[in-house]
Amino acid sequence: MFSHVMVGANDIDASRKFYDAVLGAIGYAAGVTDEKGRIFYLSPTGVFAVTKPINGASATAANGGTIGFAVKDPASVDAWHAAGVANGGTSIEDSSGRPRRRLRQDVPRLCAGSVWQQALRAAPDGLRSLHGVPRRASG
Repeated sequence: MFSHVMVGANDIDASRKFYDAVLGAIGYAAGVTDEKGRIFYLSPTGVFAVTKPINGASATAANGGTIGFAVKDPASVDAWHAAGVANGGTSIEDSSGRPRRRLRQDVPRLCAGSVWQQALRAAPDGLRSLHGVPRRASG
């Protein structure tokens, strides 16, 4: 459905450090920067990009917004979460700060089965809530 997802950031260098780490933890290459200073993370199925807003205003939160990155297994979710926390992300949805997994059975038509999640508030701007989501094998 989507060709790309682009999010705004106020500090591109800090965002690169964060996304290079969390996306690298789940197998993606470091971002590529274009002539406008935007960062692009390429995959066979789409692109994730980070940019300063083109109108010159500050990037602001998408309150309630979530971006889910598909990963291959629960260990990849753990690696994604650990890389995020190590690079300035904040573990959310659990007041203890520990990553939390939950079996998601409430979205079967979207996920074709159950998924496990761990959530982070992305650094450095605290703009996004992200979830590592391993897809359950079908069959």
